Amino acid sequence: MTQPSAIPVTVLTGYLGAGKTTLLNRILTEQHGKKYAVIVNEFGEIGIDNDLVVDADEEVFEMNNGCICCTVRGDLIRILANLMKRKGKFDAILIETTGLADPSPVAQTFFVDEDVRAKTRLDAIVTVVDAKHILSSLKSAKEAREQIAFADVILLNKADLADAAELDAAEAAIRHINPLAVIHRTTKSGVALDEILDRGAFDLERILAIEPNFLEGGHHHDHEEDVQSFSFETTRPMDGEALTHWLQTTLQTRGQDILRSKGIFDVKGETKRFVFQGVHMLMDGDLTSPWKPDEARRSRMVFIGRNLDQDELKRGFDSCIAA
Repeated sequence: MTQPSAIPVTVLTGYLGAGKTTLLNRILTEQHGKKYAVIVNEFGEIGIDNDLVVDADEEVFEMNNGCICCTVRGDLIRILANLMKRKGKFDAILIETTGLADPSPVAQTFFVDEDVRAKTRLDAIVTVVDAKHILSSLKSAKEAREQIAFADVILLNKADLADAAELDAAEAAIRHINPLAVIHRTTKSGVALDEILDRGAFDLERILAIEPNFLEGGHHHDHEEDVQSFSFETTRPMDGEALTHWLQTTLQTRGQDILRSKGIFDVKGETKRFVFQGVHMLMDGDLTSPWKPDEARRSRMVFIGRNLDQDELKRGFDSCIAA
């Protein structure tokens, strides 16, 4: 049985580009007086999300080159075991999964591994949903459906980008999959923390009704074979004007196939890093925190999508390197 003093764990999930990292950053920057251990997982060889997490006191553990529910699940158990040895130095654990994760085996970990089950308590699965794209994602991606099905709390995010009819249709689709989850309509993942943390919301009986074999530990989760991740990196500065033009052109022409894009760039002549994020054809970029004096500057870009031409993307990335 889980001990009364067990550490609460909140799993943040949601399809690509829904706003999970924004939610994580909101939690870490709120004045709540608590200290969190943070585990971030990425789908791809080069880690981006770790550096998108705010520069807080919390230590961030990164797992990449695999989905948390597949190839790196053993890493999750090991990280949790190591965290338990530091008990008393943090109040709770936050896990941000990749947008392609099935929450089932992630939640499973807290019940089928004896040591993890004895020392941690799965408090809630919080799923962030992109209000503008969720209907198309539900049609094309089983992960989007799985994430909603397993949610205890759902943020219908980017509500400012959708009209009332779109929001109502999105909420109806969510209710059809999961009629019991609490739904909050949000912009930039803005929600009161007591609505998502320390909820005691994870309902094992409801999950067993969805997936009767949940506690058996077996897992057969295959991502769509046509979903690929391509990463590019350079230590040379980028030409800001060329970079902006390339990103805009690429998303305008290939946006339907690009599920998610994100990058951190060292732009020539700038003292601050340029952070870019895109979902299909929508993009957002800005100069953020300054590069630290002793920090090695480098530019990294990740594309996740279907039918992508790696060589073409690599040529485009390289063309933006400053002379």
